[in-house]
Amino acid sequence: MTAATEPGPRIETLDIVRGVAVMGILAMNIVAFAMPFQAYMNPYAYGLETDADLASWAFNFILVDGKMRGLFSFLFGASMLIVIERAAASGQNPASVHYRRMLWLLVFGLLHFYFIWFGDILSGYAMVGMIAWFFRNKAPRSLIIWGVVLVFIQITLFALLAGAFHAASAAASAPGASAEAAQAWSQMKVDFAVPSSELLANKTALFSGGFAGIANHQFSQNSLDPFIALLIFGWETLAYMLFGMAALKTGFLTGAWENARYRRAALIGFGIGIPAYALLAWTLVRDDFTVPMIFSISMAATVPFRPLMVVATAALIILLTRRGGALVGRIAAAGRAAFTNYLGTSILMTALFYGWGAGLWGSLSRAELWLVVIPMWAVMLLWSKPWLDRNRYGPFEWLWRSLSRWEWQPMRRPLSV
Repeated sequence: MTAATEPGPRIETLDIVRGVAVMGILAMNIVAFAMPFQAYMNPYAYGLETDADLASWAFNFILVDGKMRGLFSFLFGASMLIVIERAAASGQNPASVHYRRMLWLLVFGLLHFYFIWFGDILSGYAMVGMIAWFFRNKAPRSLIIWGVVLVFIQITLFALLAGAFHAASAAASAPGASAEAAQAWSQMKVDFAVPSSELLANKTALFSGGFAGIANHQFSQNSLDPFIALLIFGWETLAYMLFGMAALKTGFLTGAWENARYRRAALIGFGIGIPAYALLAWTLVRDDFTVPMIFSISMAATVPFRPLMVVATAALIILLTRRGGALVGRIAAAGRAAFTNYLGTSILMTALFYGWGAGLWGSLSRAELWLVVIPMWAVMLLWSKPWLDRNRYGPFEWLWRSLSRWEWQPMRRPLSV
């Protein structure tokens, strides 16, 4: 077995944290699978029927939303650095290895976006990963400084956009407001406001229809979204990848720190982040989720606190899984097959909710969606370990690796003697 085909040794801590992240991402994405997109940002938009639904939103807002995506981004940066370093150590061209992987990930992401689900993050990771290459040799301190600068840029961008939302809302509601001002505000708020009956009917018809109609909508209406998203969200994503590289180099993500340091990181991160997020959630509820405030709080005000929550979450996961065990082993396996679990979740969830499948779109409340999330977590935990006991990679990991190396990689593990 050559270095080109044999996978390197696993860092189990990375796999465990990645497993939690890929499971946690579904807890937020489920809303966008099952309801109008507006409900992702605004619980009043759809699926809010009881106090349990509002409590579900608050739980996700405080502990899940953005944290799992951020954790995934940290891990992507760390894993990317491992691949680059191992390629160099084995005598391969690390730039060639890295950019082939990113180009094929971009292909997977765009196929995912256009043909399966509009909430793809893979294409963005691929494009940002191409930029992150240039930071690979920087020291942890430099990576952290660059990450902080990028987070500041993200905050500034969202703050400017929030100001534009407030200004447009004020212009549209001012006495004697022009029809142009009203129309401009109507277009700006569409992704955050309670959908009109016409828009809701159109969305219901779209997602309750066939596969071809949804794919055609993606190509005709949203074709540039992955590239626009890069300009809007790419700053924070790159920051998190750099933080992940720093966390790998310092030993944080490999489990090399002492328990006391992980406890300190968790206490500081949660001690600042949870009260801040709780206050922001309370402010949104008190404000009745008006669109300018949704953008100001959910998009802009959360950005400085999110890295603290991501680091605290990673530290807590590492502490809680130190001793291993059967469940920890299954979580690690889910993390080893995170690419397959992510894409597989999209396939299964769209098959469950879209019209070409079971057609449950729009039929469940926010709290009821947990009845889908928890069984899906069980599926990830149940299939990943038995598969990886017999095979080197998850199915999509194997395909990505084979395409990136332009050579079919051996899948089956050799039988033990």
